[in-house]
Amino acid sequence: MIAAVLIPFAAAVLTGLVVLWPGGAPPHEHSGLGLDQKTESGRVVKIEEVDCTKAGAQPQQQPPGQQGGPDGAGGPAKPKGPCEKSEIEVTSGPDKGRTFTELVQPSASRHYTVGQEVVLAYAPKAPKNLQYSVSDVDRTLPMAILAAVFALAVVVVGRLRGVFALIALVISFGVLTLFILPAILQGSDPLVVAVIGGSAIMLIALYMCHGLTARTSVAVIGTLTSLLLIGLLGTIFTNWAHLTGNTDDQTGLVHSLYPEIEIRGLLLAGIIIGSLGVLDDVTVTQTSAVWELKDADPSASWRKLYGAAMRIGRDHIASVVNTLVLAYAGASLPLLLLFSIADSGVGTVATSEIVAEEIVRTLVGSIGLVASVPVTTALAALVVSADRHNASTRPGGGPGLGSRAGGRARAKGGRRRRAK
Repeated sequence: MIAAVLIPFAAAVLTGLVVLWPGGAPPHEHSGLGLDQKTESGRVVKIEEVDCTKAGAQPQQQPPGQQGGPDGAGGPAKPKGPCEKSEIEVTSGPDKGRTFTELVQPSASRHYTVGQEVVLAYAPKAPKNLQYSVSDVDRTLPMAILAAVFALAVVVVGRLRGVFALIALVISFGVLTLFILPAILQGSDPLVVAVIGGSAIMLIALYMCHGLTARTSVAVIGTLTSLLLIGLLGTIFTNWAHLTGNTDDQTGLVHSLYPEIEIRGLLLAGIIIGSLGVLDDVTVTQTSAVWELKDADPSASWRKLYGAAMRIGRDHIASVVNTLVLAYAGASLPLLLLFSIADSGVGTVATSEIVAEEIVRTLVGSIGLVASVPVTTALAALVVSADRHNASTRPGGGPGLGSRAGGRARAKGGRRRRAK
C-alpha cells in the first residue's frame, strides 16, 4: 500500500523536475539597484582621522525634537567627533590595485580596520571617482569557520547518520539553487515549482538520512499530506486576505526586474518551503515513537500505540508551535518596534499587510504541523500493527528492540536452568 502511494508520487516529482528544469537563471544586466549590482573585492589599507567639516562630510539628518537643527526642530546636525578617512584597495576585477577613499562619520554603524576585507559595489558607467563604494564587509572567514564547527558537531554526535544528514543538506541546497530559484526566474508558477522542489528535497533528505524503510515511508506520506493542507490553506487565506506578497524592497526589486513572476505565488512558495523542514522533524519523530513503542510492547494494539504516541505528539506540538511563532517574531522584530514607536493599536498592526503576511505564514504552517501529528501517528500505528514480522524484525530488516531484549532474556533464562 505504501509503494502504491509513493512510487507514483516519486515518478510525478521526477517528471516535474525534468519538465520544469530551467537550465540556469536567465541572464540580465545589473540595474545597480539594491542587491542587483556588480560587486568586487576590496581591502582597507589605511585609515586616518580627519576633521569632518574640512573633509566635506555631509551633515546628518536628526529626528525632530533633538538638538542640532534650527530651533531644535530637527534637521542637519554637525558630526560629533572626527571622521575616519579610509583608503580602500580594489583586489579583484579589471581595476585590481586601484585605490579610492571612503569617509566614515562618527555616528556610522560600521567602522573599518586596517587589513579588513570588504565588498565593493561597482558601477562601471559612473564617473571614475564614483565607480567604487563599500557596500558590505567580507564575512567569508567567520561564516566558513561557523559552518565547519556545525559540520563537526553533527558528525561527532550523529556519526554516520550525521554524515548522511550533511550530504542531504548539500543536495537540498543544490535543488533550491539549481532548480527552484532559476525555475521561478524563468517564469514558472512559483507554487508548482515549490511543491515539486520541496517534494524532491523531502524524498532525498528523509530516505538518505533515515534509510529506505517502511518507517521513513510513513513519515514521507505524513509530510506530503501536511504539505498539501498547507498549500490549500495558504491559497485560500492569501486570496481571502488580499495579500499581494509585495511588502518589502527586495520583493519589489525582483518584481521590477522580472515582471512575469507571480508575487503572490512567491509568497505561497515561501510558506511551503519554510514549513517543510519543521514538518520533517515532526513526522519522523512520530513514526519513530510508534515503532519504538511497538518494539517495547509487541502485543500492543493499534489503539494503544496511537494513544501513547499522541501523548508524545501533543508535547511536540506545543513546543514546535511556540518555536515557529517566536522565530517569525524574532525575524520581524525591527518591524514590530516601528509599530510600537508609532503607537499603533494591536488591530491596526495585525491587519496591516506586512504583518498579516507573517501571521498567515505562521498560522498556516502551524495548522499543517498540528495536523501532521495525528495523521502520521495513525498511519504509523496502522502500518506497524499490520506488519506480521514486527515482533521479530525492524522495518529495515534488522532485529527490533523488543526481539533483542526477549532473545537476551531467553538466553539468560536458559543459562540459569542449565546452571541449576
